[in-house]
Amino acid sequence: MNPVQGTGAAEPVAAAAVAVPEAAGALKGPGRGGRRAAFAPVALVVAGGMSVQFGAALAVTLMPRAGAAGVVTLRLVAAAIVLLLICRPGLRGHSRADWGTVVAFGVAMAGMNGLFYQAVDRVPLGVAVTLEVLGPLTLSVFASKRLVNVVWAGLALAGVILLGGGGFGGLDLVGAAYALGAGVCWAVYILFSARTGRRFPQADGLALAMAVGAVVFLPIGVAQAGTALLVPSTVALGAAVAVLSSVLPYTLELLALRRLPASTFAILMSLEPAIAAAAGFLILDQSLSWPQALAIGLVIGASVGAVRTQIRVGRG
Repeated sequence: MNPVQGTGAAEPVAAAAVAVPEAAGALKGPGRGGRRAAFAPVALVVAGGMSVQFGAALAVTLMPRAGAAGVVTLRLVAAAIVLLLICRPGLRGHSRADWGTVVAFGVAMAGMNGLFYQAVDRVPLGVAVTLEVLGPLTLSVFASKRLVNVVWAGLALAGVILLGGGGFGGLDLVGAAYALGAGVCWAVYILFSARTGRRFPQADGLALAMAVGAVVFLPIGVAQAGTALLVPSTVALGAAVAVLSSVLPYTLELLALRRLPASTFAILMSLEPAIAAAAGFLILDQSLSWPQALAIGLVIGASVGAVRTQIRVGRG
């Protein structure tokens, strides 16, 4: 989806969904069109998750060239340039609260990326995402106002734990700590992504936040990677990682958060370990065990349950 596409006549629906998330389904009604409208933001989240995890797998292959911090720098800088050129966000007419939201969003984005890539430099991709997703899962429990969402979060958490079964005993503790820190930043990212989507039109806030994240992380990347950041082939791969892991998924998620409550979005994020495991298998030649396959089934089941609950609420 082009991040600069206008919402046109759909803006009143999106605005109502932001104020009262269930309003999106209610405004559409219970018919087939209402079901499609209810599933549309879910499809955006899933597509974004696939893009970001396959981008992460590509980034792992780039780390020997530029290091973890160098990869993050290339990703954030390239994504910021692309989004700023496409969106051309205005710098005037925004309140101090608007700018505070964008800065917090950008810092959370930089922290999430930086900590996650430090983690995957030390632990397998699937395990890193398994630990990272605990942040959104915790958010889903605290943000939810319906008991059934706590049940879905618990089921997803069981799947997450099973997905890492047998792999945590000899795990690099520093890598695990980085992954858990990335999970905290991920939860903060979800909250401020939703707020940014409400305060800025289209993807303007995302473009500005990405620029903030790039500026925050640039000195760290330069200090670690140095001139490796200027090698053309490395820059090209970094740009590909930026599109797959930042530009496309963040835009899709920001649009989805305008029509999904944070609790449902956070549970959908529990699909990430399953997607990461698939990306690791296809790109990094990491195989899946039967317990891991069962874990994926639990996580998907929890996500489907959360989606169905949201649709029923929208119809009510």
